[in-house]
Order: sequence, then C-alpha cells, then structure tokens
Amino acid sequence: MKFLDEYRDPAACRRYAAQLAEACTRPWTLMEVCGGQTHAVIRFGLDQLFPPGLRLVHGPGCPVCVTPLEQIDRALELARSEEVILCTFGDMLRVPGSSGDLQAARAEGADVRVVYSPLDAVEVARAHPHLQVVFFAVGFETTAPANAVAAMAARRERLANFSLLVSQVRVPPALELLLGAEDNQVQGFLAAGHVCTIMGWTEYERIAARWKVPLVVTGFEPLDLLQGLLLCVRQLEEGRYEVENQYERSVVREGNGTARRLLERVFEVVDRPWRGLGMVPAGGLALRPEFAELDAERRFPSRPTPACESGLCRAGEVLRGVLRPPECPAFGTACTPESPLGAPMVSNEGACAAYYRFRR
Repeated sequence: MKFLDEYRDPAACRRYAAQLAEACTRPWTLMEVCGGQTHAVIRFGLDQLFPPGLRLVHGPGCPVCVTPLEQIDRALELARSEEVILCTFGDMLRVPGSSGDLQAARAEGADVRVVYSPLDAVEVARAHPHLQVVFFAVGFETTAPANAVAAMAARRERLANFSLLVSQVRVPPALELLLGAEDNQVQGFLAAGHVCTIMGWTEYERIAARWKVPLVVTGFEPLDLLQGLLLCVRQLEEGRYEVENQYERSVVREGNGTARRLLERVFEVVDRPWRGLGMVPAGGLALRPEFAELDAERRFPSRPTPACESGLCRAGEVLRGVLRPPECPAFGTACTPESPLGAPMVSNEGACAAYYRFRR
C-alpha cells in the first residue's frame, strides 16, 4: 500500500496538475490507449484537474471490448458443443454475442470454466482426456507470452485435446488506423505501459515520426497519468514528436527479450478485425503453421454467419475516441452492466463501465 500511496498522493497530483495548466497554452486532444488508464482517470477524477484546453479521449485499449463479435459467436458455438470445455478469463463471460453471452450459455448447461492462466486450461485438458478443451486466447501483446507458453506445453506433452481460439491483437497498427481516419482529432497518445513492458517502444518511434504525434509510455496510477500528460503536452507545445518513457520503473526501449522471443516462436503477425475499428492490417497474431494442430478454428471448422451489432449501441465510436460514453443515447438506460448492449459496458477495462460506475 505504501507503493500505491506514493503514486496517488493528492498533493503531488495537484502539483503536476498545476504544471500541466502552465504548460498548456492552446487546445490539445490526447488519447490514453489502455482501459486501465481510462478507469484510473475517471475513478480518481483526474480529468477534473485538467486545464480547459486539454481534452482527453478514450481509445480502444480494452482487449475484451475489441474482440470481434464473430469471435464471440464462435466461442459460443464451441461452448454449446457437448464435447467441448471452453476455458476463458472471467471478463469474457458477459461480452454480448449475436445470441447471448458465455455466462448465459453456462447457465444453460455449457461447460464454460473461468481460469486465471492459460496453463490452467492445459491442466483441465490433462484432467479430461476424453473431452476437447479450448482456451479463448484474447488480449494485447501483454497476454500473448502466457498463451505462447501454454501452446508450447500442450505440444510438448502431445495433448491432442487442447486448442486455442486465438483473438490476439497488436496495438501499434490500431493507432495508425486511428491516425489515418478522416474523423481523427487525436494529437498525442499515452501508450499502454503493460504492452510496452513486453514489446518495448521501438514500433512507436516510426509512428511518431510518420504521423507527427508524441507518444508517451505511461503507467496506470494518478501520478503516472498526470506526468504522462505533461510530457505529451510539452512536446506538442514545443513542436516535438518523439517517444518518451514515463514508466521507467517497468519499461525499457527493447521490451522483454524472453517474452518477445516466445511470441515470435509461436505466433505470426496477421490482419485481424477489431470490434469498433474493422479490419486492422497487421493488427493481430495467429498461430504459426507449425502450431496449426492447436488452432481451434482449424480443429472445429464452421461456416461464418453474419453478425450484427445492436443498432442502439454506439460502442464503436466510443472505442475510436469519437464519442464519450455518456454521449451514447443507450448509456445507462438500455445499456447497463446488467443488460449490456456493447462490450465496453461489461469489461473491467471498458470506458462505458468506468463512467457507469464512477460518474453516473
């Protein structure tokens, strides 16, 4: 708790807010990429300390939220099969698909199990050799190394009943897609510290140079975020477009070499759709051909069916930073955590959930 108190000290936050107000001489629009950062901003009321010219919008930084509707439907299809045990993290249970969610499927009798690590799913496969065990592998680069370890363990043990339904996504290509959009207003980013802990920030250097935007690798506590914003605003005011690292206690430029080598051994970069953004070139990871026997989509082929989002929900615009959650007409009325229309309302990192919990 002493560590957290240091980064949540109200007096220190006010000092950084005063520096931010002094540095900001014109209007700027920034985006924090991580849903954990979004929740910290809203929970601690940091945006109420911002100078009038500073606008912070929320990006697609929630891996649960950007998992495509079609992939949720595929997970539901697998879960409803009598021969399958579907393992997933708890925050995937309430994400709506076209015909319900995994929690409802479990209530109807599907064997859906919440695990805390993909290696837990490997253990389930060991314990139930007569059933197929599928782990729903979602997330940014942060979760991919653990999924790679699970794939390697299953292949090493020749577990013929274990596979992964992969929906891994990569952050840098999504930022480029946002920057290239006609309605983009973002002039600088707070990059997610946990992603950069794995991957470093070398990919962001090219983005900063090409699009002339500052990117500041930032942590998740109030002081982290205020410091990150201050660094970003100072760059904009001085006409600089660089990558800076606020999160020095966890991140180095090259990232975690061991984790990156694991990723490269098991996964390859592919185009992948993001919920709310559409197809993102080079925006995801897929199992390499040598791990194809662990690919649930190959093991359980199905005919894709059209999936349609709710017409009332504007979560896609929220995920792109075009809309704030309260500006969606369904927010807090037709769409609540108990009856969500969009993933950002149910995920622990979703922007809509943050506003519903802390700002209603």
